[in-house]
Amino acid sequence: MNGKSIDEMAVGDWAEVAKTISESDVYTFAGVTGDFNPAHVNEHYASGTFFKRRIAHGMLSAGLISNVLGTHLPGPGAVYISQELTFTAPVYIGDTITARAEVKELLTDKNRVILKTVCTNQDGAVVIDGTALMSPTKKKAAAQAS
Repeated sequence: MNGKSIDEMAVGDWAEVAKTISESDVYTFAGVTGDFNPAHVNEHYASGTFFKRRIAHGMLSAGLISNVLGTHLPGPGAVYISQELTFTAPVYIGDTITARAEVKELLTDKNRVILKTVCTNQDGAVVIDGTALMSPTKKKAAAQAS
């Protein structure tokens, strides 16, 4: 299965995925990364923070951007070159996060695509804003032959 080649994309194309962040997701992410910051895993500690309750790891939500880019747009076979992120609001356990990627620019001579990346919560609040640079899969052999 191959994703879209640069010739199969246009400025304005977009894709998105959504996921409700569970307590299990937070603990699994902490276990995989070793990030056991008490703001994520200790309710008593978190109650004394600015957020007043536990927040999900920022990179857990950012991982949903990787999902969109790696499975939808540009999709399988694309190479993730860089990502700029700004974390603009907290993500709480139980929030439903929608990650969206939209093609902003095609650099056809370099086989690169620049995508606007954003994550929003169930209320429409932006929780992550950013830009990704990808190298999409090469044109499919069958498409080249036709």
